[in-house]
Amino acid sequence: MTCKTSDVPKPTEIDIPALKRKYQQERDKRLKAKGSEAIFRPAVENQQRYAIDPHQARIDRKPITEELDVVVLGAGFSGILASYHLMQAGVQNIRNIDQAGDFGGVWYWNRYPGIQCDNDAYCYLPLLEETGFIPSKKFSDGAEIYQYCRSLAAQFGFRDKALFHTLITALRWDKASNRWQIKTNRGDTLRAKFVIMACGVLNMPKLPSIPGIDEYRGEMFHTARWNYNYTGGSYTQPALNKLTDKRVAIVGTGATAIQAIPALAKYAKQLYVVQRTPSSVDERPNPPTDSAWMQGLEPGWQAARKANFQRAAMEAFLPGEPDLVCDIWTEVSRNLASELADEGWPALAIEEFVARREIVDFQVMERLRRRVDALVNDPETAEALKPYYRFLCKRPLSNNDYYTCFNQANVELIDVSASQGLEQVTEAGFVSNGHEYPVDCMIFASGFEVSSELERRWGIDVIAGRDGKSLYDHWRGGPLTLHGTMTHGFPNQFFIGYIQGGLNATTTEQFGRQAYHISYIVAEALQRGLKTVEPSLEAQIKYVRHFEDVEVDTSQFQRECTPSYFTNEGQVKAPWSLLRGYGLGWTAFEQKLEDWRNKGDLDGLIVGK
Repeated sequence: MTCKTSDVPKPTEIDIPALKRKYQQERDKRLKAKGSEAIFRPAVENQQRYAIDPHQARIDRKPITEELDVVVLGAGFSGILASYHLMQAGVQNIRNIDQAGDFGGVWYWNRYPGIQCDNDAYCYLPLLEETGFIPSKKFSDGAEIYQYCRSLAAQFGFRDKALFHTLITALRWDKASNRWQIKTNRGDTLRAKFVIMACGVLNMPKLPSIPGIDEYRGEMFHTARWNYNYTGGSYTQPALNKLTDKRVAIVGTGATAIQAIPALAKYAKQLYVVQRTPSSVDERPNPPTDSAWMQGLEPGWQAARKANFQRAAMEAFLPGEPDLVCDIWTEVSRNLASELADEGWPALAIEEFVARREIVDFQVMERLRRRVDALVNDPETAEALKPYYRFLCKRPLSNNDYYTCFNQANVELIDVSASQGLEQVTEAGFVSNGHEYPVDCMIFASGFEVSSELERRWGIDVIAGRDGKSLYDHWRGGPLTLHGTMTHGFPNQFFIGYIQGGLNATTTEQFGRQAYHISYIVAEALQRGLKTVEPSLEAQIKYVRHFEDVEVDTSQFQRECTPSYFTNEGQVKAPWSLLRGYGLGWTAFEQKLEDWRNKGDLDGLIVGK
């Protein structure tokens, strides 16, 4: 099936200078000076609030004391891929530790109505060729992804190695034993040669810092802890029939909210949708997986699809390359490639290519704004729902039922962009623009600690390396690493995440390659009888300098973007910005690490024998 270019307005139909001014105005009125720390509650409060698992009862057990080769902190896709690659490398004395009751990570906790993967599942779900599993459709439902996570752990032999409903409280490096001393909230004392921080990106929910939020007497929950006992239904059958006499408010209009709102709108007596910044929401083509296509897949098909998606979403299509993914994520590159093909693929300087891509960006975003006008009847509501920012300033979304919800008499959009959020929560509801709205239930689709300080994201009281040095203090100004996976002063500790490495459009591919690199080092250290491995200060300085020298300057783009978790609520060059990546590209970064492994001498690492 050929993927066609989208029908976008011509550049002559768009006043780009005026739109740039509009983008800036919309950004400025939403910008707060102190980033997410000023907008959302401290993580310790969230951790206490979300400690109870609504999905599975905690099973009492006795505290465990044991020696391990590797402890993997996390049992989401990062932790699963770490354990998979460790097992493949012959390292089997391992444990995953997670606060959840099972494998799955974000797909364990999030069970709100309508939950689906919001990008191509044939790319997103890892190890499809290794398992033989094929997603049932392009955008998999959350339940399918959760079950797939569980099946990976079972199929590859680490299902019974995990400690669930267990929270790490302290990690301390013990010089005398050359091991990490690990304490948990279950009274466990674990001594591990190696620790892999696979804590995930969407692991710590956050609530807004709204005055009076603790005074509210109605039902209140975060979408990551959906209360079906209150709403009725289940996440596989989301008939929310207990809301038919309820007034409900949902705070947020990001990736989660646009999936949950259609179900809420269908059943709630009254639904208030509280929006600070609208998302761009395209249509979602989501047909069942074609059996003929599936049977025609050849070995290497998933790697090829991921590489194609990477070029489309973060780089550029090669001349003559088809768009295998063909959705909102690839539209800008697809349309630009079509233009260049019509011109015979002229050689463009990087500045000219960027300028051409920017024009296509404006065309695509204008198409998305016109889609709002076509679907939403009320002009004032439609205007408030339009995304005025560059493509990729916020996560691109797709949903077939979201916009038409606002044509229903029981749905009202509450635009809080001017006040940068709700003014107050009362005992009975919330206040916006001086008016109190009584509600029976408040649902917060307010996201997760993604690019904020490490303490807020990880929620571990103590992480102390050599000589008791705090990792939080060590990385206060941002990560300092070798290869984005290790840091000086913290022996035998590894990191998976958006940490000073290559960026891949498929999150699980990026984290999986980090896990592979880490597993190589761990296996080599064990095989060689090394007690410790850590980057030398010189090697770390050299790598960080190289990373910064080749880094693409995206500061102007960030200055033009509306605040979001991508940039820690509008910070330019935020220390943990998701937009920071290896400037020479994903392929170059992976080649750099492969060359390093092929040398076989663990170059740049201090080894203790």
